[in-house]
Amino acid sequence: MNLVLFIAAGGAIGAVGRYSVMTAVSHLFGAGYPYGTIMVNLIGSFVLGGLVESLKYFSAISNEMHVFLIVGVLGSFTTFSTFSMDVVVLMQRNEMFAAGLYILGSIVVSIGGLFLAMILFRQLFQ
Repeated sequence: MNLVLFIAAGGAIGAVGRYSVMTAVSHLFGAGYPYGTIMVNLIGSFVLGGLVESLKYFSAISNEMHVFLIVGVLGSFTTFSTFSMDVVVLMQRNEMFAAGLYILGSIVVSIGGLFLAMILFRQLFQ
């Protein structure tokens, strides 16, 4: 039960963070394209990559902190369901090229962000 509370607390922080980033990005770039979802998934992937690499060197993190950060905060901050909905909305608007670009771009940016963070953090700690 204790772990569930850590996950819930992290989830609240991550969800508010996601909302804040998506709102800010929509104000900057407009709401016609899902830039906010791309941004939260890029940030979340980058942070996850940094955490994964850092934990190799600082393994003293408790299980509670691990689930708080990774399952709670990052799990609710990043959003595959919103990504999926954005794709469907673009397709329903018959914007197939934009939908395809969004799918490819989201995958490349998210995996690229995670990989970049792992490389940077590995260099930082070696």
